[in-house]
Amino acid sequence: MNIMLFHSTYGLRPAVRAAAERLRAAGHEVWTPDLMEGRTFDTVEEGMAAQEEIGKDELLKRAVLAAAPYSERGLVYAGFSLGASIAQTLALGDEKAKGLLLLHGTSDLAPNASVDDLPVQLHMAEPDPFETEDWLGSWYLQMRRAGADVEVFRYAGAGHLYTDPDLPDHDAEAAEATWRVALGFLDSLDRPVQPAAR
Repeated sequence: MNIMLFHSTYGLRPAVRAAAERLRAAGHEVWTPDLMEGRTFDTVEEGMAAQEEIGKDELLKRAVLAAAPYSERGLVYAGFSLGASIAQTLALGDEKAKGLLLLHGTSDLAPNASVDDLPVQLHMAEPDPFETEDWLGSWYLQMRRAGADVEVFRYAGAGHLYTDPDLPDHDAEAAEATWRVALGFLDSLDRPVQPAAR
């Protein structure tokens, strides 16, 4: 698959590059746009301050410009936390999107959002300090209403950004489980649809 992988508010950290290499090793083509233009951050507070300084609209514009040259190929949009929010927005606006892989984050939906059976997989800590249970329940219903085919995987006791080994949130067992399931999801998107048995 062709995968557009967006980093979190921490910027394009080594963990994002390592995730891209893991995906490439599984046979996928992966792009990792740097929406922070070379800046990375050691704390979520620093990252969120930079995010506010740049502005949501500008970050989204940078993401759209990064994805545009490849969208005709049919992209799987993926991202970590902030990057997941951005990936969701782009996937719901791209009729050629092949799938959406959300790690540690979601975004609100436009009231008129509509997709044609878009495969979506979400991996999230349980509980997650940035995504309340009420919000996730509402998000799931809205995604289903929009036409997405949604799977949700929760990891009890993990920190918010548990796939990043350089952060205090890291949970090695949850991270490996996430990648195992996510790689299976991506492989399923790569298989041709079998005609229904008669």
